[in-house]
Amino acid sequence: MRQRCESDTVTGGRKLVVVGLGYVGLPLAVRAAEAGYTVVGVDTDELRVKRLGAGDSYVEDIGDLRLVAAVDGGRLHATTDYARTEGFDVCVITVPTPLREGVPDLSFVECAGRSIAPHITPGATVVLESTTYPGTTETLLRPLLEEGSGLVAGRDFHLGYSPERIDPGNPEWRLENTPKVISGIDPVSLGHVERFYGDVVARTVSVSSCRTAELTKLLENTFRHVNIAMVNEMAMVSRQLGADIWEAIDAASTKPFGFMPFRPGPGVGGHCLPVDPSYLSWQVKRLLRQELRFIGLANEINDHMPAHVVRRITRGLNERGKPVKGSRVLQLGLAYKKNTGDIRESPALTLARSLLTLGARLAVVEPYTEAHLVPTDITRVELTEAEVRAADVIVVATDHDDFDYALVERAGAYVLDTRNRCRGAAVEVL
Repeated sequence: MRQRCESDTVTGGRKLVVVGLGYVGLPLAVRAAEAGYTVVGVDTDELRVKRLGAGDSYVEDIGDLRLVAAVDGGRLHATTDYARTEGFDVCVITVPTPLREGVPDLSFVECAGRSIAPHITPGATVVLESTTYPGTTETLLRPLLEEGSGLVAGRDFHLGYSPERIDPGNPEWRLENTPKVISGIDPVSLGHVERFYGDVVARTVSVSSCRTAELTKLLENTFRHVNIAMVNEMAMVSRQLGADIWEAIDAASTKPFGFMPFRPGPGVGGHCLPVDPSYLSWQVKRLLRQELRFIGLANEINDHMPAHVVRRITRGLNERGKPVKGSRVLQLGLAYKKNTGDIRESPALTLARSLLTLGARLAVVEPYTEAHLVPTDITRVELTEAEVRAADVIVVATDHDDFDYALVERAGAYVLDTRNRCRGAAVEVL
């Protein structure tokens, strides 16, 4: 058992390690630095580390000024070297947990656990934030940490789980003012987890176990996934019924009880909705031999939406005497959500690929996504009047606020709007 030595001590505040500096980890690292922690952020992406060291943020929710203040103030250090995590007080793991052919891939969590374990000292706290199925913290991460450290969780160090609730591009609900669900493997661990998050967020919400906290995240996103699927299915039939689904949603939203508005779109994307519900259904099927039918149906509907949009484009072009093959398609947006550059699991990306496969001459306007993340077979252009007038069809796939929708309405010959941002005689909505 290693004891923390004098050289391990970090002056100027408690030492926090954040493993994974993406959309979840970077906001946490910056916020903790602002709260007085000395933060070491670890990421395997050397380009990310270099950009952070230069004060160049790649996450929309963290402006360069906030990042520069944390870096230049000596509170935030980015690295690829786990040796620099030595002597930490708190470590938060925020690495991706993707699906691989429908099966949860926890290899990033496993790698982070094995890498951080040798640097755990008595009294330290480790928290997992990555989305996963109930039981991961205790049955997968805990053994890795104990084996690699020679310490016992709950006796020698503290362990907990806290689901991330980052909503990229949301200016109202940020990390610091969104209630934070927390848990620990025992009451003492919970107390240490609460102490840390109490320093960086306005409110914590304790639950009785890590399994319950893990389920909380899956429940939140499954709720959204199922309800979005419901309105997407409504959108596919409302036009044939001669009704306006968007107007119906707005009207239903006036009811002061029993209704919550969800909006249709070209599908779901990002690091949560296409993935999290499948984590839950996979675990239930594996352990209980039961099917979660709502999740399966929601997956089927939401996964089908890009194909539905392609059919709408095909029909619209046919009505104008044009085939998809050879037609000029101007697609607005590639990200899964407005005002962000995240294209992970984006239905807009699926839509673009489908149009290219059909032989469309596709150009995409996407001001947020970094150039090196955009597939090389997708042509990016600026939203100009010349591009709008040259297009046989303009598809609003992601409704970024800084798009010039007035230009699209004025100069577009045919617009298919999947986000209900445009009006006019040439505009069709989803």
